[in-house]
Amino acid sequence: MSVIKSIIDFVLHLDVHLGDIISNYGVATYAILFAVIFVETGLVFVPFLPGDSLLFVAGAFAALGSLNVFVLLLLLMLAAIAGDTANYWIGHFSGRKIIASKKFPINEKNLVRTQEFFQKHGGKTIIIARFIPIIRTFAPFVAGVGKMHYTRFLFYNVIGAVSWVAVGTLAGYFFGNIPVIKNNFSLFILAVVAVSLIPIIFEIVRARRKQ
Repeated sequence: MSVIKSIIDFVLHLDVHLGDIISNYGVATYAILFAVIFVETGLVFVPFLPGDSLLFVAGAFAALGSLNVFVLLLLLMLAAIAGDTANYWIGHFSGRKIIASKKFPINEKNLVRTQEFFQKHGGKTIIIARFIPIIRTFAPFVAGVGKMHYTRFLFYNVIGAVSWVAVGTLAGYFFGNIPVIKNNFSLFILAVVAVSLIPIIFEIVRARRKQ
């Protein structure tokens, strides 16, 4: 049981363990980061993986020379684009069955919240959602379920992926090793996550006021 708990903790806090991953796996770290970003954006069942904080920490390690920032940016942008694309087609072909089935652990509130986002922002939701945890994972799925034209979806997907990865990674690259941030790294990561949750909290409060 303790082994399973340790594995779960490791997966959910990959951003914290990234230094150990680089030390143990070297070049393979790129593949691990690619897989995490792909899964976090590509599978509607796992919206809880670290996304924003992982980009920031990866950028910080790139600034130290542990990772190549150009390779990192390219790979993670491709992972984000591929992830949303996979999620879109899952929603397009199987979305209705997945939503109706009780076998899949999809939080209906998150689904409704994402649908409301689409009603307000339209296709731009794909871009905006990139910077909002949870909704980031549900947005392409809902777009697929709603049969958004793929060419239109891909346009927003590429813009959102490039923007999200560039902002998160380069923020870590330029600011992650500033002494104040470096010495309080855990607190700063929590702050990054907290800031990324502000839009969700704002939407929840506004929805409750309307009710």
